[in-house]
Amino acid sequence: MKQAIAGVSPSKANETTIMTVWPTIASTGLGRFLGRLYDSNIGFGGIFTLGTIWIALTIPIALGLFFYLLGLPFPWAARRYRLTNRRLIVEKGMTPVPDKWVTLDNFDAIDIEVLPGQAWYPAGDMIFRKGKMETFRLSGVSRPESFRQVCLKAQQAHVMLANTMKSQPVAAAV
Repeated sequence: MKQAIAGVSPSKANETTIMTVWPTIASTGLGRFLGRLYDSNIGFGGIFTLGTIWIALTIPIALGLFFYLLGLPFPWAARRYRLTNRRLIVEKGMTPVPDKWVTLDNFDAIDIEVLPGQAWYPAGDMIFRKGKMETFRLSGVSRPESFRQVCLKAQQAHVMLANTMKSQPVAAAV
């Protein structure tokens, strides 16, 4: 890294990664279905519940889904969410290729929606809003509140830097 502080560099100079997160299996319909099964507390003794029985029975399915999302054995299926000093990007493939993104000045609030089946993991969907309009959505983010805080701080820093740059007078050449 060529920065004094990791992830901190002028956004005009180059795009720098701040944080990368991988979606959980709760980002898929099958993963949320499994999460609803696993969340069942019907049973006795805390260990012997219907949820733990479902976990034992569906381990191969959950592992297959996990490895599929990592890109094994299908490299094109890998996804990750990368926050930079300019934008938030959904990247696909083992060699990351930007699929879709939102710039940091295209949202001002982030809501977290926990869909049925995501609470067991713990995961949730992050909804990026500009005013009341949804501009972007990330599904199945693990521990979304932590990533939400990082995204908001990066967005605030980006906006403050842009406002500072606008208010600075351009120095005349001597």
